[in-house]
Amino acid sequence: MTVELPPNSQAPRAFSLSIGQLTFGSFLLVLAVIIITSTASVIAIRHIDTTFAELQRLQSVGDISEDIDRRMNELRLAARDFVTEPGSQSIQVAEAAQSLSEILKKTRIRLAPEQQDMIDGVTQRLATYRGGIERISTLLSRRAELVAGLPPLRDAFDKAVADSPEPALAAALSQTQSRIATALLAHNTSAAEQAAQSMRAMTIADPALRTAVDNYAEAISAIATREGQIADIDREVLGEEGRLIQRVTELLRELSTRRGHVLSRDFARTLAEAKWQSIVLGTAGVLIGLFAAVLVVRRTVRPLAKIAGSIRKVSGGEKSAFIPGADLDNEIGDIARAAEVFRQTLIDADSAREAALRALAEQRLAEESYHKLFEASVEGIYVTTPGGTLLNANPALARMMGYATPQDLINGIDDIASTVYVDPAARARYQELMQRDGMVRDYEYQVRARDGSALWLSDSATVVRNDVGEVIRYEGTVRDITDQKRAEDAIAEGRRLLQMVIDTVPAVINVKDSELRYVLMNRYMAGIFGIEPQDAIGRTTADLMSRYGAAKSDENDKRVLSARRELGFYEEEYKDSAGNMRQWLVNKLPILDTQGEIENIVTVALDIGERKRSEQEMRKARDSAEAALRNLRETQNSLIEAEKLAALGRLVAGVAHEVNNPVGISLTVASALERKTATFAAQVERGELRRSSLNEFLNTTRDASSQLVANLNRAAELIQSFKQVAADRNYSDQRSFDLGDLTEQVVMSLRPGLRKHNLTLNVDCEPDLIMNSYPGPYGQVLTNLFLNAVAHAFPDGKAGEVDIQVHACGKDNVEVVFSDNGCGMSLDVRRRAFDPFFTTRRDQGGTGLGLHIVYSIVTTRLGGRLSLESEPGRGTRIQIILPRTAPLEQAAE
Repeated sequence: MTVELPPNSQAPRAFSLSIGQLTFGSFLLVLAVIIITSTASVIAIRHIDTTFAELQRLQSVGDISEDIDRRMNELRLAARDFVTEPGSQSIQVAEAAQSLSEILKKTRIRLAPEQQDMIDGVTQRLATYRGGIERISTLLSRRAELVAGLPPLRDAFDKAVADSPEPALAAALSQTQSRIATALLAHNTSAAEQAAQSMRAMTIADPALRTAVDNYAEAISAIATREGQIADIDREVLGEEGRLIQRVTELLRELSTRRGHVLSRDFARTLAEAKWQSIVLGTAGVLIGLFAAVLVVRRTVRPLAKIAGSIRKVSGGEKSAFIPGADLDNEIGDIARAAEVFRQTLIDADSAREAALRALAEQRLAEESYHKLFEASVEGIYVTTPGGTLLNANPALARMMGYATPQDLINGIDDIASTVYVDPAARARYQELMQRDGMVRDYEYQVRARDGSALWLSDSATVVRNDVGEVIRYEGTVRDITDQKRAEDAIAEGRRLLQMVIDTVPAVINVKDSELRYVLMNRYMAGIFGIEPQDAIGRTTADLMSRYGAAKSDENDKRVLSARRELGFYEEEYKDSAGNMRQWLVNKLPILDTQGEIENIVTVALDIGERKRSEQEMRKARDSAEAALRNLRETQNSLIEAEKLAALGRLVAGVAHEVNNPVGISLTVASALERKTATFAAQVERGELRRSSLNEFLNTTRDASSQLVANLNRAAELIQSFKQVAADRNYSDQRSFDLGDLTEQVVMSLRPGLRKHNLTLNVDCEPDLIMNSYPGPYGQVLTNLFLNAVAHAFPDGKAGEVDIQVHACGKDNVEVVFSDNGCGMSLDVRRRAFDPFFTTRRDQGGTGLGLHIVYSIVTTRLGGRLSLESEPGRGTRIQIILPRTAPLEQAAE
């Protein structure tokens, strides 16, 4: 196999004879052939007997020549098929060449020495022929690879042409590509290569289109080059060598024919045959001379013609034309190498010219871009001298400083340090940085605008030096950051106020980042850790508590990070810096950023140590009413606002007061009855019982029993009220009902008592108000409101009216308005109306639980809200907003 060199590559030099040596050697060869031919003729005459025997032995040479000729024709046909249609024909070429080689070996044994030389020549040319086949095979493989890689380049070329903004250029490229496709279909490689070179010679400014065109043209040129090399080998090797082999076989056939005639003649004509032999040998010498001439032409004239053709192509603009013969080490090689140098020089010159054109275009583009950027920039751009003279400015800077045009700005500023800078020291610092570092980045300072207002600017500039390194000017850009500074000041003030506010809250408040490090902490919490708030920033809870030997886990913070929601209130305890165990009621909730990721975690904790201790003390002192008190306390905690925790004490005091009165009276009566019973029993045992004593004992027992029943009933009523305060949710099921019908049913049960109290009850209900709620608690609300109005709004049996209005409030709620025209409430009474155990008629048996029960049922069980409006002498109005679907009932604790 031969190694193919890429186009225009400098191959290693091969040894070759000079033109003079080649010509002189050819003439010596011809003269030697003539001498040899003459000598052979004389020797043939002298050795006629030996020749006659040899001629008899070579009678069959004619048949052998025919066989060789037939095998050679098969080889040429197989080679032609291989060149035109490569594929499986390569096997036929190998088989035909092998068969011919075997025939030649067998024939050589049967021939005379001079005939053996002809066979050797055929064998040598056959080897050359096979070498040519191998070279063509290599070129065909390379051509196939190039053809396989052509479609992607063609697609890239078509896409680049389609995207080109120049219609004329796109049309020219498309037309040239059509010429290439036509030439390739017609197997006209030279026309395809010329079209590709013309395509590459076009002026294309778009880099992407330039690359696609060059790649496609180079692929077409490579394919055309391979086609030309295949044609040259086919013409120069296969065709020429095949003809020479056929010529040798023809000589063998002629020799066989002539010598066959010699066998039919007698010995007398042997001398004449020798003469013909001399003639034949002379003819062979002439042929060899012609062969030498052809060799000289091939080795000198043809390479020079090819070099001349390549030079003409290069001169015509085909810079990629291949210069053959550069690997020869003779005069032809020198000429070829000189032509190659000339071609490379032209290519380098074109490349330099194109690079210069591109550089000029890029420079013009850069200048245009700088001009557009300078004029259209939203940031101020300036050029000043180190002394403070403004040389140039853009419109944005002029507008920023309050001038109409840049020229007005330049004319209005004499010295920057004195007329622009609010603080001249800032200008000195600016010059110091420029002198030391050669630039400034985001340098902030204040300047005066034309109207005298102060602006904050952020300056980024660099120095420009001359050839000797002296600073000749400053060039930079400025941004107006006045609003940013104001915002930063506002944020800082906001943070200061926030810190002041949270420092006044008697609760633990802190903010942590996603790595559980503190970013904010109030002073109350800092006191727990024994540290200043600013010293805790960037540290973890474990860092702060390890200072005094305590520990605390971050599991709850990690739960917030994983669950991405607040935890709700929970209790925990840990030691403070003084070593005291503290109990806390804690809640943690996440703060999300704009992408929905957790940015911070806010923690709020209330110190419940005192409450815990109070609860422990109260649990130790509770009596037989523990269950009722616990229900009341739990209801109290769920209904009263956080700031009314002090009502817990009043709740316990009210319970104790209300329950102890009837229980104490009952205990006193029971004790007196016990003493009376003991005295009565002693009299019976002694037999001293008199009728008066029996009557007295019976009267005492009757009175004591009445008092016990009355007081125990009073205690039972109080305990039942306390259960209502607990708002037990299990006494009524949720169901669907018509609110108007239910209201009428409740009012119907209240109407019998109206006449006794001299009151009028008016009801206005909107029909078809379907609710999915708790009818029992709703009826209790209306009943309590009515009884409260009877007891407090109309004292001394004064006549009056009570109105109940029920209407829809949107599609999801209903509105219930309960109003009366009674005596009304003062501001203090109205403010505490819903508090438990608050009443204005405690001396008349009021417990203060009626409106509190209403508030509890409406806000918890029914999931609504209510408001109270009242003034002295103008009656009372209570508005209740209820959802049509009540919230799900919580499990009773």
